Amino acid sequence: MKTSRKIIGTLAIPCIVAAILLILCAIGGKSMIANRTGFNYFVQYTAIVMITTMALSVNLNSGRFDFSLGSMAVLSSVLAAKVTQQLLHGGTGSAIAMLVFGILFGAILGLASGALYVSLKIPPIITSLGVTLIYEGVTFTVTSGKYVMDEVRNPSMTAFAGNWYFPAILIVVVLALMIYLFDHTRFGYDYKALQSGQKVAVNTGIREVPNALLCYVICGALMGLVGFLNAARSSNINGGALNFGSIGIMFTAFLPMFIGGYIGRFSNDKLGYFLAAVCMSMLNSTFAAFSNEISASMQSIINAVLLVVFLIYLNNEGLLKKLFKPIKA
Repeated sequence: MKTSRKIIGTLAIPCIVAAILLILCAIGGKSMIANRTGFNYFVQYTAIVMITTMALSVNLNSGRFDFSLGSMAVLSSVLAAKVTQQLLHGGTGSAIAMLVFGILFGAILGLASGALYVSLKIPPIITSLGVTLIYEGVTFTVTSGKYVMDEVRNPSMTAFAGNWYFPAILIVVVLALMIYLFDHTRFGYDYKALQSGQKVAVNTGIREVPNALLCYVICGALMGLVGFLNAARSSNINGGALNFGSIGIMFTAFLPMFIGGYIGRFSNDKLGYFLAAVCMSMLNSTFAAFSNEISASMQSIINAVLLVVFLIYLNNEGLLKKLFKPIKA
């Protein structure tokens, strides 16, 4: 009975979302995923949303709100593209090289952001705003405010973007690594202890600063991966985003983070983020199918409404359970 409840709780939201969207597509005479290209985009977007959500949750669940995630993704992908172009000139293995360099540069940028936070000892939200402006400024300087296109438009990147199993492999690897790191290592145990009670955890000997720095490194590495996936998906990188123009990347993760956290109550929060990302990817594919009927601004409004509705539900969950609880005779 307990196992059945966990399975139902884990799969309920994805199944409900899939049923609603498939019905809407059937009524409108559309296909959610019409062809192989559509399926490629579906898997790519699932990977992007899942990894962004995991990166956002690492610090946010510890009370550290990080606005710099989007700027890390953009700057790491720009640096990785430039270095890869210099080394391989768009030849064989460019995609793998850019992927590795993107993760490496992202980890370095995350470490720099974390080091600034622990050194200045000011609220992380303030630190992240400053880091965002710095990283956006560096990106603008490196690219001269232009789109990076030639460095990411080569046969290797095209092959990566055109095959769904590459991002699918990344989904499996990242999911497995995150579950291992946060659920089965000393770092993960310390992270959860600090999350539950910082003062008590520190008094028991847990070192807060190294744990926080490693969290920032992990977030940066994840966002480096997101930057690479975005570059492969769109075949360009916008190097002209200034004045917090990169924050939009981070906001794609808010709704799936809350949905994933709810699903995680019944299984594992990382698995919840994956399933929430699948839900968001199904929604995005539905928007693409109805692109002539639903504008980009309307899509943003729908996403915002869904976020507000879900937050209202979470805030009133106890009251709703009491209202719908069967009355015993």
